Amino acid sequence: MRPNPPPNYLAGYPAHLVDSVRYAITQGKLAGVLLGKYPQAHDIRTDKALYDYVQTLRSRHLKNTAVVSKVAYDSKLQTLQKALGTHSTIGRVQGGKIKAKREIRVAGLFRDMPGEFLRMIVVHELAHLKESEHNKSFYQLCQHMEADYFQLEFDLRSYLSYLDAGGETLWAVPASSAE
Repeated sequence: MRPNPPPNYLAGYPAHLVDSVRYAITQGKLAGVLLGKYPQAHDIRTDKALYDYVQTLRSRHLKNTAVVSKVAYDSKLQTLQKALGTHSTIGRVQGGKIKAKREIRVAGLFRDMPGEFLRMIVVHELAHLKESEHNKSFYQLCQHMEADYFQLEFDLRSYLSYLDAGGETLWAVPASSAE
């Protein structure tokens, strides 16, 4: 592993937190910490299962928002768009009216992560149904839907820094669940 991973995933965090993550990576301890907190990957492997998961969270927390018409894992998302998830509204003309369809795409790497990380990114994208900007209201909504949102985001960013430094994937896909 490279001794100092680029801090791009941890930009904006206090220096002492970034330094502690770097130290844990260089000492080979971050993987153990993350596996201790999040011992196994989730079993939401297909786009259909992801769609059902997103709709369940949306109906529980955002009853008055538009239905999301498409939800999918996107293996190209992180490398092409430098994003972990996207939300979009696509306008389609149907007769004399314009219908808006909402879509959520989640980076394919979330297939092989703990359920907590998947929930964090889904909550983030669902919050965009009500709040388009990353402002105080947006993050309050994220925290309303997932109380540990900020800790999960930090742990996810730490894991991504670990991977960026050459670390091995921590959560293996169970053979029986693979597509």
